[in-house]
Amino acid sequence: MRAELGLPISVGVARTKHLAKIASQVAKPDGLVVVDPETELDFLHDLPVELMWGVGPVTKARLAEIGVRTIGQLAKIRRGSLESLLGHAVGYKLAALARNCDPREIETHRRSRSAGAQSAIGKKPAEERVFRPTLRHLADRVGSRLRAKSRLGRTVSVRVRFTDLRSVTRSVTLPAPISATAILAEIAECLVRDVLANHPEEQTISLLAISVSNLEKHSILQLELPLGLEDEQRRPGTKKGMMRWAADRAVDTIRGRFGWEAVGYGSVALEAFRSVPDEFRELAERDL
Repeated sequence: MRAELGLPISVGVARTKHLAKIASQVAKPDGLVVVDPETELDFLHDLPVELMWGVGPVTKARLAEIGVRTIGQLAKIRRGSLESLLGHAVGYKLAALARNCDPREIETHRRSRSAGAQSAIGKKPAEERVFRPTLRHLADRVGSRLRAKSRLGRTVSVRVRFTDLRSVTRSVTLPAPISATAILAEIAECLVRDVLANHPEEQTISLLAISVSNLEKHSILQLELPLGLEDEQRRPGTKKGMMRWAADRAVDTIRGRFGWEAVGYGSVALEAFRSVPDEFRELAERDL
């Protein structure tokens, strides 16, 4: 990672998911921590409770009220007392994890349930001239990867992060699955406009993300009659939707032969973007 991409990475290695996650936090900002199975509790119990799953500022404050500041102190609290304080689900989970009980199995061949991309844009005005080309770029990335894996998705989600690091997410589930770049981009734009309309006090944004979930394999396309519906061009079974699909496939073919930069969409061609290379995502996306 450091040699090829120049990026820091923190790695935790342990017998369980929860312990490996905590080890990766201890390893930050750029290290490797391996937890010996013989010393797991010694490693775990000296750490602060906020490193655990589910312990945010509110839960941390409630635990502090009863004198619990480390994972070891948490492990000594009766499960019933934790459930009374934090609720059944959270109390039960924390009581088990504090004692290093995490029965979740590692699934190495699970298919991805979504495809997404995000772009950190710095501190930019929350205006359409800013978010529209960024969303078009992200839709291009996501749509092309879906089509390469012969996948479509019914649920489109966007995430908008403001400069105070607070994020808002919006999603919509469609009657028919999509993978067309233009359709995906237009739906994402509508969702972002909805976010900004509901948060008029926010004047700047720092990150935008698009993801597509409820994935399925290519199926028979249900054709639609030209009824003049408002969202007709976003429906994959209309004439407009099919034309967009054909354009995407032509772009995919050219890029497959001559490279990504050989052809692009006019709405993003003149914009400069920095994003994680597709090659870096291949391991995560190979099972889409």
